[in-house]
Amino acid sequence: MRAGRLLSLLMLLQTRGRMSATELARALEVSPRTVYRDIESLSAAGVPVYADQGRAGGYQLLDGYRTRLTGLTGAEAEALAFTGMPGPATDLGLGAELTAAQLKLMAALPPELASRAGRIRECFHLDVRVWFRESEGVPCLSELANAVWDNRVVRIRYRRWGDPPEIERTLWPLGVVLKGGVWYLVARSGSRDLTYRVSRVLEVVDTGSAFERPKDFDLATFWKEWAERFEAEQYRITARIRLSPAGMAKVPYVLGFHEKRVVRATAGEPDADGWVTADLPIETVEIGHTEVLKLGADAEVLAPPELRERLAATARAMAAAYDVR
Repeated sequence: MRAGRLLSLLMLLQTRGRMSATELARALEVSPRTVYRDIESLSAAGVPVYADQGRAGGYQLLDGYRTRLTGLTGAEAEALAFTGMPGPATDLGLGAELTAAQLKLMAALPPELASRAGRIRECFHLDVRVWFRESEGVPCLSELANAVWDNRVVRIRYRRWGDPPEIERTLWPLGVVLKGGVWYLVARSGSRDLTYRVSRVLEVVDTGSAFERPKDFDLATFWKEWAERFEAEQYRITARIRLSPAGMAKVPYVLGFHEKRVVRATAGEPDADGWVTADLPIETVEIGHTEVLKLGADAEVLAPPELRERLAATARAMAAAYDVR
């Protein structure tokens, strides 16, 4: 562990130049006291590292010194797939490996290329988290990812919405997918390939058995087909609505991707007042009620009757609450 940290410290100094003890401690997630000891160890090993005193001082390597100890470990090579996505890498337990791999790659580049790569890192950042949603806890993600990688049969305890609320399944883990900031496990159960939300996995037990990964299974293809099917199945009802010009302008901002896509595709020709009639896919009457309310008075539901009646009742209650006569 310490040898890896010393190499990471050396890579930091080689790729970033002068750094203070505080900056090094923050990058290595250790205390400044540990950095002092590690610097002494590097010096004792013959690495030409020296300190500049003063407010702008710090540690740096002698000009021209470059280490060639830049080989990647297996875990670091695997972590490179998550370059630019430190959050998901940390979820998978690969945060430290990703940092070390990036440092080694930077150290191996010629100075001019290293400078350009560093410039890209300064100017571009990928954030895969969704707005206004707290990150879900995924304590079992690392175990599941390891099972996927090693083709290990696992038994999971899973929390679901149905009855009973907790179930156990023996699975062949085939892949993990990050969708809109939410992690999913794709696994074979019996003869079916299913998905499980990782945040609802309560326990993972390695059965001690291995499985042979199906040669005809492609994770990206499966996920695309499953996601399209899931999206279509979620919307069981089609509401018929009228939208004013202002209502159509609101659609991209207040409706979800699938809803606004269907509204735009089914919108007819405007009437004399500019209103158009379109289809709105909804999951339930209750959810449809909430969605149409976002459009305010710029939308009128024509069907189904129960949704129209619910909205009318809400409009009357709001009028009464605001004493509108």
